[in-house]
Amino acid sequence: MNVHLRIAPLFVLLFFLALTGHAQNKKEPRPNIIFAIADDWSGEHAGVNGCDWVKTPSFDRIANEGVRFTNTFTSNPKCSPCRASILTGRNSWQLKEAVNHMTIFPKEFKVYPALMEKAGYHVGLTGKGWGPGDYKVSGYQHNPAGKEYQKIREPAPHRGISNLNYAANFEEFLKDRKKDQPFCFWYGAYEPHRTYEDGAGLKEGKNLKDVEVPPYFPDNRTVRSDLLDYAVEVEWFDTHLGRIVDHLEEIGELENTLIIVTSDHGMPFPRVKGQILEDGFHLPLAVRWGKKIKPGRVIHDFINVRDYAPTIMEAAGLKPHPQMTGKSFLDLLLSDKEGLIDPSRNVQLIGKERHDIGRPNDVGYPVRAIRTREFLYIHNYEPDRWPAGNPETGYRNVDDSPTKSTILSRFDKYYRMSFGKRPAEELYRIGSDPRCMENLATNDEYKNEVKKLRSQMESMLKAEGDPRFNGNAAFFDTIDYVGKKPHGWQAWSEFHQPANPKTPAKNK
Repeated sequence: MNVHLRIAPLFVLLFFLALTGHAQNKKEPRPNIIFAIADDWSGEHAGVNGCDWVKTPSFDRIANEGVRFTNTFTSNPKCSPCRASILTGRNSWQLKEAVNHMTIFPKEFKVYPALMEKAGYHVGLTGKGWGPGDYKVSGYQHNPAGKEYQKIREPAPHRGISNLNYAANFEEFLKDRKKDQPFCFWYGAYEPHRTYEDGAGLKEGKNLKDVEVPPYFPDNRTVRSDLLDYAVEVEWFDTHLGRIVDHLEEIGELENTLIIVTSDHGMPFPRVKGQILEDGFHLPLAVRWGKKIKPGRVIHDFINVRDYAPTIMEAAGLKPHPQMTGKSFLDLLLSDKEGLIDPSRNVQLIGKERHDIGRPNDVGYPVRAIRTREFLYIHNYEPDRWPAGNPETGYRNVDDSPTKSTILSRFDKYYRMSFGKRPAEELYRIGSDPRCMENLATNDEYKNEVKKLRSQMESMLKAEGDPRFNGNAAFFDTIDYVGKKPHGWQAWSEFHQPANPKTPAKNK
């Protein structure tokens, strides 16, 4: 046989193996990251979540082409502490000053955008990142969520809606990245945060009859119209989300982009935003990642906002930072299962200290709670204080609104549910009472459940290093408030000082 004929098959085989080895050694491109967060959007108000009076086609698309999570929670339902949890991957009581609203952002805690940037990602944000508060005092050169892209503006359709063109600013951000550089972008809409243009929903052609009014609000035209105005702003967030997704598709980046869409807490209405009740801390969440994710799945495992950072880092091929106490749910995303997947994801902790000021000496309203699949147990540690702020200061932990004014004008059950003092302990059976209308804590039938949940909650909080359970609860009332005081606050504060005030020492 001709020697060349014997060598030819061997050469072909070696050439094929070389090509195969090259293909196997070639790394997959690192995924891009889009983290989209609305400001004050309740978990139930999306089309795929069963709501027909708030239209969210872009969020619905992310859910239908990816995964929708039904049990997503924030550990602290207010802007600053929730966003600090997202960025650091820690619960808010693990964040020192950042546990409170309108405070500083401690530099000692690592944030995932900076870690991603260090790993070679192009990082930025448009809209609202971490805040409100002061991050510059800690040495940050820009918002902890990333370098800001805020220059491009457009006329807003209604008063109260930001004139930032979020989608166009995202396109500007992309112009600054290097060739083939992966990006990590924070799209933080200011909507549907207050204030709203009164009657915007009706001007958009929405129908008062379509609104579902929660049972803790009076059902009247004012409240229904206010909810429609809120719907308009949720839809504005969703519109820009759609523009961002469309642009990713146009430039061929959509399939390699992990898109996470969520909120920081519930809608800016009484008994919701800032309050430790189900509607205040239950969030929307949908995630899309091209062919990486089996589409159309619905997952019921518990997810906490502190889980986002480790998930993002792990998806990018990075190890979550050791400071992060959240748990990556990348395994759930990549699974082909739905429903309940990880049996360990069956409990969540929630809590707060001080949100907005409105009490003598700026003290807070400390609460801790534990949410299981069946129950929500709440412990209010200062039940003699007003949970939404003192009446004489205007209940400052509730945003001003037509609904707030309506409830305050009538001293009835609706007032008591939103602004009245609360007992030390509350227990709600979430399966049959998701709106938390019937407190079972004093019911003899549930005494053992209260005791069991209280013990479990305190044990978990001790393990997490919560100062309230490790002998340093006084720390929380020493944290400076860095926001603007409400009109007339100084005069009120001086007049209402106790005879021998024990003013907490200021932080150094």
